[in-house]
Amino acid sequence: MADVEIAVAVKDLERRFGEFVAVDRVSFDVKTGEIFGFLGPNGSGKSTTIRMLTGILAPSSGGGTVAGYDITTEAEKIKAHIGYMSQKFSLYEDLTVEENIDFYGGIYRIPRDKRQARKEWVIEMAGLTEHRNSRTGVLSGGWKQRLALGCSVLHEPPVIFLDEPTSGVDPLSRRRFWDLIYDLSGKGVTVFVTTHYMEEAEYCDRIGLIHRGELVAVGTPRQLKTDLMKESVIEVICDRPQDAIGDVEDLEEIKGVALFGRGLHAVATDAAAAERALGKRLTERGYTVEGIESVTPSLEDVFVSLVEARDRAHDAAKEVAA
Repeated sequence: MADVEIAVAVKDLERRFGEFVAVDRVSFDVKTGEIFGFLGPNGSGKSTTIRMLTGILAPSSGGGTVAGYDITTEAEKIKAHIGYMSQKFSLYEDLTVEENIDFYGGIYRIPRDKRQARKEWVIEMAGLTEHRNSRTGVLSGGWKQRLALGCSVLHEPPVIFLDEPTSGVDPLSRRRFWDLIYDLSGKGVTVFVTTHYMEEAEYCDRIGLIHRGELVAVGTPRQLKTDLMKESVIEVICDRPQDAIGDVEDLEEIKGVALFGRGLHAVATDAAAAERALGKRLTERGYTVEGIESVTPSLEDVFVSLVEARDRAHDAAKEVAA
C-alpha cells in the first residue's frame, strides 16, 4: 500500500445513469486517520459515491484514489485494502458470531496463524464476548451492527467505508457504535461514513454536504455553522408551534421557518428586526411565547440554508438560459 497523508482523493467524480446524473463532478480529500462524514438525504448521491470509491461501480468521468490506488484502474487493489459495511446487514444469520468472523477471515485471506488472534481482537473490540456462540440471526440490531463493523476491519484495512451504518438502530446503540469508530480512528484508521442523521454528523472531524448529486459544502461542523451560515437563526419557544408556522411564515423579516424541537427556527438576515417581528406577530395572534433569541445554527439549519441558496442559483441560471 502507498504511504499517503491523503487517504481518499476525489476530483470531478461523476456518475450518470442514462440522462440522470447521480453524482455531479464531486471533488474532495479525506486525510489519513480522519472521520469524514458524507451527509445528505436519501437519493442525494451518497451511496453511489461510496460504490465508486470502493471499486464496485465505475465512474462515468473524473477520478480519484483510495489508500493510494486509482479508482478507475486499480479497483481490485482498493477492495483488498479497505473495509466496507453496507446499509443492509450482509452477514450470515444462520451462522454464529464466531463462524461469521471465521468465514470473513477466509474471504480476506488472513494467514491461518493470525486468524485466531484477529478473531479474538474483533470479539473484544466489538464487546461480543458473551455472544460469540450465539446465532447471528437472534442478535439485536445494535449487536449485529457491531459484528458487521468487526468483520469489515478484520483484515486491518487502513480505510473503512460505512454506508448508513446506524440506520434503523436505537440512539443508545448508535452512540456505542460511534465509540467504536472513535477507537478505530484513534489507531490511524480513516473512516468514511455516509449518514442522513444530522446529529450523527456532529461526531465527524469534517463533513461533506451533498444534495442532488452536488457537493454543497465541505468543512468541520464548527466551520459549517459559523463561516458558511450567512443568515442568523432565531429560536422561538412557544405553544402550538405547528400552528405558529402558518402565522409567521409570511413575515418579510424572515426568510424561512421550520419546526425544531419543541419550538421553531426562523432564518433571517437582520436578527434584531426578525425577533421583534416574530414577538409582535405571535403575541397579536394569542400565542404564549416563552422565549425568542438568536442561537448558533444547527447543521440542519446550515444544510437547509445552503441547499435553498443552491436551488435559487440554479433557478436563476435556468431563467437566464431560457
